[in-house]
This record gives sequence, structure tokens and C-alpha cells, in this order.
Amino acid sequence: MAKLNPAIQFLPELEQLPLIITGPILRHVQTNEVTVWLALKQPDTVTLRVFTTEEGNGSKLATPILESQQQTIALGKNLHVLAITALPLLDNVLILGHVYAYDLYFHKADLNLVQAINSQANSSRISYFAHQLPTFSLPPQDLNQLRIVHGSCRKPHGGGKDSLSCLDSLIQDAASLPNQRPHQLFMTGDQIYGDDVADPMLWLCQGISQLLFGWSEELPLESGSILNDELPPGQRTEIARIEAGMTAMLGGSEEKAKSHLFSFGEYAAAYLIAWSPVLIPRSLPDSASLGLSRKQAKVWRSEIEGMESFLRDLDLVRRALANVAVYTICDDHDVSDDWYLNREWCDRVLSKPLGKRTVQNALLTYALFQAWGNTPHYFAPGTNGAKLLQLASQWLVSAGQDLQAKAECDRYLGIPNNDPRTKKPQYQSDQDVLILAREQEAIPWHYTVIGASHEVIVLDTRTWRGYPSEKSKLEPPMLLSPFAFKQQLQQPLADKSRQIEATIIVLPTNLVALGIIDRIQQYELSRNRVFSNDVGDSWNFHETAFVTLLLNLCQARDRVIILSGDIHYSCAVRIVHWNHHTQETSIIVQLTSSAIKNSELATRVIHTRLKSLLPEPTQHWLGWNKSRQQIKLPKPKWWGKQSQQYPHPDWQYRIEWIKRQPYQTIPCDREK
Repeated sequence: MAKLNPAIQFLPELEQLPLIITGPILRHVQTNEVTVWLALKQPDTVTLRVFTTEEGNGSKLATPILESQQQTIALGKNLHVLAITALPLLDNVLILGHVYAYDLYFHKADLNLVQAINSQANSSRISYFAHQLPTFSLPPQDLNQLRIVHGSCRKPHGGGKDSLSCLDSLIQDAASLPNQRPHQLFMTGDQIYGDDVADPMLWLCQGISQLLFGWSEELPLESGSILNDELPPGQRTEIARIEAGMTAMLGGSEEKAKSHLFSFGEYAAAYLIAWSPVLIPRSLPDSASLGLSRKQAKVWRSEIEGMESFLRDLDLVRRALANVAVYTICDDHDVSDDWYLNREWCDRVLSKPLGKRTVQNALLTYALFQAWGNTPHYFAPGTNGAKLLQLASQWLVSAGQDLQAKAECDRYLGIPNNDPRTKKPQYQSDQDVLILAREQEAIPWHYTVIGASHEVIVLDTRTWRGYPSEKSKLEPPMLLSPFAFKQQLQQPLADKSRQIEATIIVLPTNLVALGIIDRIQQYELSRNRVFSNDVGDSWNFHETAFVTLLLNLCQARDRVIILSGDIHYSCAVRIVHWNHHTQETSIIVQLTSSAIKNSELATRVIHTRLKSLLPEPTQHWLGWNKSRQQIKLPKPKWWGKQSQQYPHPDWQYRIEWIKRQPYQTIPCDREK
């Protein structure tokens, strides 16, 4: 049995915890349904009600218009989660230009939302109004009034301020104005970090896991097993590399896997910490009380300092997430660095018992803590998602003993079986590439959100990659395989039943990246050093995939906005595409926002005047449909015309990097 984690001594007593551990978080919102996600310390039957407000400005509650009742799902003795969806009463639906409020009633505890929140000592507010309930409004008809917020890469001890807390200020400043407050938040990847984890964060995660679950997961190794609580913070690099095959530490960055998450409880705790201050102790121990070496103590103090704004502003983050529709998608750090980057990673990690268990645990927590709220219809009674919820609860409530239930979860998570002979993951063909084999019951992570005059197509570019079958296993893949292109992009784009003024595509990684980054990655690829710089995560590293994406977008829509992140800097890129046959023009704008909290030296350089001195040049490209090839036109020579001639192209496009405008500050540090 594992020793009692000392973090327990610092965490709040279970009896002192409020009923709501994390949440409420407003999730999927449409005119006829509203979904709210939350985590409780005890099981309960919950009723969600959505109210109109007088004069539509949110200040006074009026009539309940949507309502539903649902039972929580047990993940542990002291952890119960729920994504509950309220449906219309009678024929009522939500209308545009109106601020709505919602309340929760907990039948067993006999508490409403305000009472449940206020039962906590030093409770934080989750409302901007005197009635103390969270509010929201639907995206407006006029695109000029649409307010969308997006970002990625929120590492608790990463550089810079936790800018997600600034969302609270944006909502507060326009809370009573339905067409001016933020309407949708898209978190485009790395909502948590499974690999690059601070020692104090893992220390907290282990303590929270023990508090809420009460058991330590037995992690499989190449030979035997080990309890996750027997792997202390700061000492996991070698087991992550040798037993799990992870790549976060490759390239001389051993510290990036020293506190890698492995168990389900650790991943779950990371989510609970990311979205709520409830489980955060009043203080963290100093390094002297932990008996750390001088080197370890220095790291401990540095990482606590890095986590300061993240921990300090969690109550602002909690309030913001309760008052705007939140949508997410997975990227690599939600599991581990380089997750499914290429065949080499898949073969190495998924063939190792601890590597595969880590992916299983990370994807299961993603399903429960993120995907359930993104696509609640996939988890409704009688669906494959409902079966996954039942199996997950069955395994966790058994304290990890029901291994059959654990194995059955893979069917719905899309995790491939292993070849009994080679021990490597099984693949299947998709035209001329290979994809990870999965059961038909696998729950999709991609989805579409429909607004009054816009649509948002969220792509899963992580689990549907097309790997080259003949080339090196390090070769960059298609970020979407041919089948995935059809399912995730072509099908929603083919829907012409609605009047859509703008199409928004959520790409976790960029369509177009800085030239210097491309050159560095090309150099690293030539040396077979792909893991230190995520070589292959950019679309332009696979020409066929890049051209397929470009043509799918431009042939179906004339106004496309791409939201992307991942690369720890922000920028705006404009692509103008001309079709030579139809004479039609399409405009694609890529808006990159990263990192929410993980700025680095390169980030600061790119965001200073230095970058303005070295602007990205405008690029001109020609392309052909049949070959799916394109050619970049050389920069014109000042002394004459281009001498090289090209076959008549089917299309061409121009890439322009938008010049930086003076930044504007947001008053984030306001009274809580």
C-alpha cells in the first residue's frame, strides 16, 4: 500500500469542502438546449433550470424556459461528475439579444446553486448580478457584434500571467449587454499539461487523487507493476522514458517529464485544479519542510513562483467559465508531448504497458471532463458515450480492480488494440496512408457548433492522422486522413441548408507558420530529430494534406476564419485564393492565439518591435487539382521578368502576414 501523501495534510478536510468541487462550467449552448458541467463531492440528483430575465439584460430573473433533471456519475467515493442538458419547457426556445440565467438544484443536499456556492468558506462569486446566478447570451445575428474568445496552451507554471482570468473582465464589462459580452470561448488545445508538470502540481494532484478516490492506481510496467503514489514528484523522467516511451524529455530536456502524470486520478485532479480554486490549499509547503536537496528545493521554489498567478486568479477563471459557452478540443499536452505525432511515437508508446495506460487514462479524463460537454448528444442515454460513462464508473468505483471494464473503455475512446505478435498498435489502411485502428463505436472528438449567421467546425487533428505506409516512421503525417477529411470537413461544409455568412475552423495547429520555424523544423527533420520541435504538426509539412484542406475550404466557402494555437505566439495571416476555372475568390484569415499561460523567450521576441523589423514576406503560390501539388513563385527580380514558365494552374493564392497593430491592455487585476 502506498504511503499517505503529505499533500493531504495541506488540503481542506473533506467535511469542509463545499458540495461543488469544480464548476459550474457552461458548455454546449444552442437555442433549444443548454449544457452545464460540474463536479461534486457526493452523489446527487441535479435539476438545471434556465431563466429568462426581465428586459433581457440579466439583472432580474423571470420565467424558467428550459429544464432537465439528471443523476451524477460516480468516479470515486468523493468525486461525482455530470454534464446536464436542459431542454425546452413546452415549445419555448432561446432567442437572440437576450441575457439568460441558470440555476441548479441538488435534491439530496436540498441546496440551490447559490446556497451550494455560499456554503464554502471564503466562497468566490460566480455571477455578475445581484441574484448571484451565472448568465449567458446567444451569438447575435450581426457578425459585427459576435464576440468570440480563443486561446491554447495553459501551463500552470508557464511563463507570463494566466491570461484566461482576463476573460472575467471582458464579461463583467458587458454582462448586461447581450450583443457585446463574449458569446463563445474556444480552448484549442493543451487545457492541461500531462507531461510538463511542476513538482508542486504533481504533489497536489497526488494528494487530491487520494482525497477524492482513496486508492492508488496500480500502473503496469514491462515487468510487474508499481503504484502511482510510489512515484514522487521530480523523479519520473527515467520511468517516463524507459517504461512509457514518452518523448517530452528528449533533446536534453529531462526536466519536462520529471513529474509526468500517469494515473487517472492525477489527470482528473489536473482538470479540477485548472478550473476551480476549491481544492487549492491556503498555502503550499516550503522546500525545507519536504526534505528536498538543494537542487530540488530551487526547482520547487521556482515552480511555485511560476504558478502564482495561475493559483491566485482561479476564482476569476471559475466565474468566467460559468458565464460563457465553453468549447474545447484536444492537442498533444492534454495527453503527453508529441501525442500521436508520427508512427514512431505510436509504436513506441502504445507498445509499452505504462505508455498505453497513460494514453488510456488521459483520453478517458478528456472524454469525461471535456468531450461530454462539447457533444452531450454523444453521451445521452442509449449511446456509446453512455456506455463509456458506465464502464468508467465501474472501473473507478472498483478501485481499479475491474480490469475488464477498463479494457472495454478503449472501444469507445478509439484506442487501438495491440498486435499480439509485435506488441505494436494495430493500423488499418485509408487510401494510401495508415490510420490507427479503432472500433466503430469510438466516440468522435470533432463537432460543429451552429450560430445564427456563423458556423464553427472543430477538427480533431490528433487522433485521425494519416501516417505514410512506406516511408520512415518519423515522416510527418497527414493531420487528417482521407476518411477524416470527408467526415470532419467535407460533410459539414456540404450542408447548404443554412444562411452562413462566415465559417470558423478550429485547427489546433497552424495552417501557416513563421518561416523561421519552418526552416528549423526542416533542418531537424533532415537529421531525424523530430521530437524536440514537434516536426510534423504544421499543415504545410504534408503538401497533399495542406492542399486538400485549402481546396475543401475555398471550394465550399468564400469567408473562412481559422482559429489556431499551439505555437506560443499570436499572429494574423490572410490568404486570398483565386479559382482560375470559376473566377471565384475566397478569403481565409488565420488568427493564432497562444499561449494562455506559457510564454517563452521566443514568444517575447516575436511580440516585440524586433519582429516588426523582420516582417514575413508576402508569398505567391500556384496549384493544380489533379496532382494536388503547388509551387511557390520566387521573389521577382528587380532587373527583369521571371524566366521560368509554369503550366496553366487551376488556382493560385497569396499569403499575407498582417502587420501588428499597437496592443491594447485589458484591466485584469480588478477586485474579486
